[in-house]
Amino acid sequence: MAQGVILQPEAGSARRRRRLPEWLVVLTRAAATRRGRLGLTLAGLIVAIAVLGPFVAPKSPTEFVAMPFAPPSGMAVFGADVLGRDVLSRVLTGGLAILTLAAIATALGVAVGTSLGVAAGYTKGVVDEIIMRTLDVALAFPQIILALLLVSIVGPELWLVCVAVAAIHAPQVARVARSATLRAAEEDFVKNTEAFGLPRWNIMLTEILPNIISPLMVETGLRLTYSISLIASLSFLGFGLQPPAPDWGVIINENRIAIMSNPWPVIVPILLIAVLTVGVNLFSDAIARSALGIEAPIGPARAEAGSL
Repeated sequence: MAQGVILQPEAGSARRRRRLPEWLVVLTRAAATRRGRLGLTLAGLIVAIAVLGPFVAPKSPTEFVAMPFAPPSGMAVFGADVLGRDVLSRVLTGGLAILTLAAIATALGVAVGTSLGVAAGYTKGVVDEIIMRTLDVALAFPQIILALLLVSIVGPELWLVCVAVAAIHAPQVARVARSATLRAAEEDFVKNTEAFGLPRWNIMLTEILPNIISPLMVETGLRLTYSISLIASLSFLGFGLQPPAPDWGVIINENRIAIMSNPWPVIVPILLIAVLTVGVNLFSDAIARSALGIEAPIGPARAEAGSL
């Protein structure tokens, strides 16, 4: 009898599992799908190359090792670039900058866009019209033209590159956040909270925002891929890191004039950017499918995700 009494609370506590946030459940399910695993593998591989590359580069990215545009050899696996520097070393050390700038620009753009979208969708009325019509004006400009316009005002400053790319992302994110907010604002739990007379900003932070995380995660993945492409394009045009600093966009621009002599300085960074973009897009798509219940986890993870 006593033994049964002792075991009963333990069994009850085992049944009571802490409920995870919805966004974490969606991420777990997405990572457990084939699409999500493939996306994480591709993106993780490129991120690992960018982060660990400077530590494993065989030579200094500014060291002259061969004649300009020398073909691959024992001294340089992918040959030499326009000035005779090791292509492999420059590629390995040139990815961290573009990934860092892309991550900062994406985070800033998503934060600003989410704030504007949630405010517009929940307050409605005049505030909604002012915010959304202003963002519509920004959306009317082509992305790369708007980025060039902002960057050309001050010059190739890295902080300005992040601000310019974030300014491009904010209107798109705001539209997604507003649409999700309009749906969430009509839910019963929001109406019940409003009945207590809490401030609007409190309701937006505690009730609206946690319930629109799933679409925002999908949008963040898409914005990250656009950030990588835009920042690489700006570096290619001379508005990012300046030579002789290694950067994938700069490397492509410097060596495109002799792509027929030694194509590796152009092909390798383009391939890395492409694989990273595909990986992030695959995982973003897996998040979207998991949030909508289109794609279920595979193998044992199916039961684990279901128990969350």
